[in-house]
Amino acid sequence: MSGPPGASVLPPAGYPRDVPMGYYNPQQPSAFPYCQPTGGTHPIQYQPGNYPVPSQSAPITWMPGPTLMPDCPPGLEYLTQLDNIHVLQHFEPLEMITRFETNNKYDIKNNLDQMVYIVTEDTDDFTRNAYRTLRPFVLRVTDFMGREIMTMQRPFRCTCCCFCCPATRQELEVQCPPGITIGFVMDHWNLCRAVYSIQNEKKENVLSIRGPCSTYGCGSDSVFEVKAIDGVSNIGSIIRKWNGLMSAMGNADHFDIHFPLDLDVKMKAMIFGACFLIDFMYFERSPQHSSR
Repeated sequence: MSGPPGASVLPPAGYPRDVPMGYYNPQQPSAFPYCQPTGGTHPIQYQPGNYPVPSQSAPITWMPGPTLMPDCPPGLEYLTQLDNIHVLQHFEPLEMITRFETNNKYDIKNNLDQMVYIVTEDTDDFTRNAYRTLRPFVLRVTDFMGREIMTMQRPFRCTCCCFCCPATRQELEVQCPPGITIGFVMDHWNLCRAVYSIQNEKKENVLSIRGPCSTYGCGSDSVFEVKAIDGVSNIGSIIRKWNGLMSAMGNADHFDIHFPLDLDVKMKAMIFGACFLIDFMYFERSPQHSSR
């Protein structure tokens, strides 16, 4: 039975007009303003298994943007304030299931768990799955505005000939900003351990990196020492952290990079770039061999 005649009542903003008022529309959960979550500084947390997991990802907290500095490549101002960064690779479970190699992605964070950069691989499907861990790649480093502030390129090197031939040694070029080379990371043959040299844009040796005798140890970190060109003075380190089963079975590496706070920012960027060449050469596992 209809009510008395009168002025029509419009539904509130956001309420679906084709649904009678008082009914819940699953397609419009925001139609009820009194059900909206209130703002606050602490996010709502749920006990596992008791509540549905929200479909939206957690908000990202970025490191506050520093002021521009003279003689510093744009985008590297963040590194001038840091003596330690964390490189966290995204875990891709579909790689283990489908054995289809996907582009790697890394989060770069400071000690306060604030995001500093995002690193994304840009390699085509054929190259990734044909060459696997030996593939040439391009890594693009972006900041909180999505600007590409650094590019890292690894050319293809044939490994079928003599292992001590210079043409087979791995190399990484670092550009900052993209298109302007600031240095190279060069792999050197050594019978016992991983050895690299960090070079400037003129390919002059500036720093060296010495890895452990074995990078396949189970249950322990792998430390790559960054030293001065004399090979004696210790400058910093690149540490691949052991993460249990994630390190043993999946591509979800975690690196800690340490360098002096007052180190030249370009050398900080070069040590940062060396971490990715080390990752691909020693810790990147091909899905093709993950079941062996």
